[in-house]
Amino acid sequence: MLMPAVLRAENPATLTVTQVVDGDTFWGTDAGGQRIKVRLIGVDAPESRKTGHKPEGFYGKEAKAYLTRLLMNQRVRLAYDKSARDRYGRTLAYVYLADGTFVNDLLVQKGYAKAIYYKPNGKYREQLSRSCKNAQQSGAGMWQQR
Repeated sequence: MLMPAVLRAENPATLTVTQVVDGDTFWGTDAGGQRIKVRLIGVDAPESRKTGHKPEGFYGKEAKAYLTRLLMNQRVRLAYDKSARDRYGRTLAYVYLADGTFVNDLLVQKGYAKAIYYKPNGKYREQLSRSCKNAQQSGAGMWQQR
């Protein structure tokens, strides 16, 4: 029996990235062909375009472009925390490249996103906070002098 993506996404999964929405959200397809929208846990990238009440953020287009170069058409592994879904129905995940690179942290290290904590998902909260502080101090990405 084919289970809906909503249920299958709760288990550790691999996806092929098919579309990058912005610097912290993307769509992927699982082995069964189901499309899954993924929001990276613990990071917040600037908006890459004006949406509703949110204006385009400084370094938003750069963050989206970087995530696109990093993930597009790549197979990624998802890992979950205490809550696997947000209020919008997106899968919440820590994302890893085939070589083991921790994407969430890499985005923060390079200044394409800042660390942010939403309860209850805080497994890597301290690591992401340290990376954010280091990125700020070094002027990486969005932390550069304007």
